[in-house]
Amino acid sequence: MTRVAAIDCGTNSIRLLVADADPATGHFTELDRRMRIVRLGQGVDRTGRLAPEALERTFDACRDYAAVIKELGAERIRFVATSASRDAENSAVFVQGVLDILGVEPEVVTGDQEAQLSFDGATKELAGSDHLEKPYLVVDIGGGSTEFVVGDDRVLAARSVDIGCVRMTERHLVQDGAVVDPPTPDRIAAIRADIDAALDLAAGTVPLASAATLVGLAGTVTTIAAIALGLEEYDSAAIHHSRVSLEQVREITGRLLASTHEERAAIPAMHPGRVDVIASGALVLLAVMERSGAAEVVVSEHDILDGIAWSAA
Repeated sequence: MTRVAAIDCGTNSIRLLVADADPATGHFTELDRRMRIVRLGQGVDRTGRLAPEALERTFDACRDYAAVIKELGAERIRFVATSASRDAENSAVFVQGVLDILGVEPEVVTGDQEAQLSFDGATKELAGSDHLEKPYLVVDIGGGSTEFVVGDDRVLAARSVDIGCVRMTERHLVQDGAVVDPPTPDRIAAIRADIDAALDLAAGTVPLASAATLVGLAGTVTTIAAIALGLEEYDSAAIHHSRVSLEQVREITGRLLASTHEERAAIPAMHPGRVDVIASGALVLLAVMERSGAAEVVVSEHDILDGIAWSAA
């Protein structure tokens, strides 16, 4: 067994997983899993740079994570950075800050590498599932980008495209520094047009309609699952491997788009950091299900973070 620490730093959140893992046997014991909303990608789509306040929020989370890693005695650390830090002109500031705090240099992975890690994390435990047909289409809806991977026991095709809940919100729903609540039909149509164009790009590489099982990852999908299940608080165990139908996703998306900030914030399982971006993320999920022909999405709490941990082990 190797004790590893995996950190996934995305556009919206930064997450830590410390686990004991044995790749030879497939044994995996989770010791600590946590998440902070830091919005590292704040304004990147508009300015091309990481904002100083976003960097400080991220570095503050890294300091907390460094203390946890030291306390638990992880032997190996892997820090993977995704869409926001790939896009930024001043990414060197981010890299140096992480190195100073954690002693490891963040790996700014490509979209294809990100897709591979997501697929590994989401499907490793599904390998023995008799009730889920292969191939899988794994869809990871992030803050800045969405990854699509089709595979069975291995990845067959993968593509990352620049549609994510933060990017779509900032591009189409922000006016005078505030999110428009609820969004007007023309703004919703503009988001959907961007999503459809990105799905056209993804479909050029990944056969979206060829998979037997759609597996959805990350906060947008898990939050929608929590709403569909009617949870009074976020319950990871209840959400993991739950199934949400196309009809439920369509109904929840419509409800989110018609709601105000206060109404979304009042949803029991809603994380405060997702209140303003969840509607855009829901539109991405709905469009993916309609394009792929999936009648339901299997929701996984295991994603790129678990893939990073396995790769570190």
